[in-house]
Amino acid sequence: MNTLINVLIALVVFSAIIFFHELGHFLFAKLNGIYVQEFAIGMGPSLFSFTKAETKYSLKAIPMGGYCMMLGEDDDVEEENSFSTKSVWARISVVVAGPIFNFILAFVLALILMAVIGYDSTKITDFSESSPAKEAGVMVGDVITEYNGNKVYNFREILVYTQFNQTGEPITLKVNREGTEEEFTFTPEKTDSGYLMGIYAGAREKGNVLDTIRYSYYELRYNIKTTFLSLEYLVTGKLGIKNLSGPVGIVSMMSDTIEESKKSAEGDISIAIINILLNMVNICIMLSANLGVMNLLPLPALDGGRTLLLLVEAIFKKKLPAEKEAWINNAGFLLLIGLMVVVMFQDILNLFK
Repeated sequence: MNTLINVLIALVVFSAIIFFHELGHFLFAKLNGIYVQEFAIGMGPSLFSFTKAETKYSLKAIPMGGYCMMLGEDDDVEEENSFSTKSVWARISVVVAGPIFNFILAFVLALILMAVIGYDSTKITDFSESSPAKEAGVMVGDVITEYNGNKVYNFREILVYTQFNQTGEPITLKVNREGTEEEFTFTPEKTDSGYLMGIYAGAREKGNVLDTIRYSYYELRYNIKTTFLSLEYLVTGKLGIKNLSGPVGIVSMMSDTIEESKKSAEGDISIAIINILLNMVNICIMLSANLGVMNLLPLPALDGGRTLLLLVEAIFKKKLPAEKEAWINNAGFLLLIGLMVVVMFQDILNLFK
């Protein structure tokens, strides 16, 4: 029963993120006078629906995904309220609105998280017993500002760079020491967990309203940057496809997080609920930013691919025939489905493991 409830919570969270993505398409379609034929949350047969003006609003049986079906979206419809008859910039605004709304959602949720629990500071609180950073001269109280030339604003950024930098090559840290900038270079220590600097940090700190807004932006930046780093390492072969997770893996991860949240509450129901809510907000930020980035990739069938075709149309003042655009998008869609099947099969194997 617990597993079923956890899965349902995870599906609700996942559907909420998809809802905001499709809401972006929907609102900008309406703003540009485009008829939305159906706005649906979920997939499969309808559980509930109603029609208002030209739009059918539906809640589907399978709480995964959703869509905003617009008139003339996939074919040339010569009507005033058709997607295909609107200006290229109007169509671009509708297409990119989905990912942009994902970033907005992630930022708003980050505001809530930063206001409640604060940000994870890069101020060093302690060292491991044989810390190479300490031996190089880094001190407790130093605030790390750069890692190998990359600006860092929260401790998880440092952890990500450490995780991706498992070459054993020297690391350069810039720190702020009571208003003075210091720089240290040292070789990380090889351990059973990989190459580590031997530092402890990440204590949560709260600031004023401006700090909350600023670190909410940094939280969004961190999640976007992490997604791009993951893609870079995937393309270059430093990460394998086994590191990818699809809906099954994500739901499993969220279910595990809910269980850990309950355990950390030690039987206190109110604390357990708060822990679950905060962890779900944190996961929502990550998934929403991730979905925004992935949809902006210039690949067929994704919002980024459609935007690329529209930009080509804007540059060359010539519209790609609807049947050719549909063929490109369908081909890309089939490739994405193939990748999803592979990832889902891998997720299912991991569940049995």
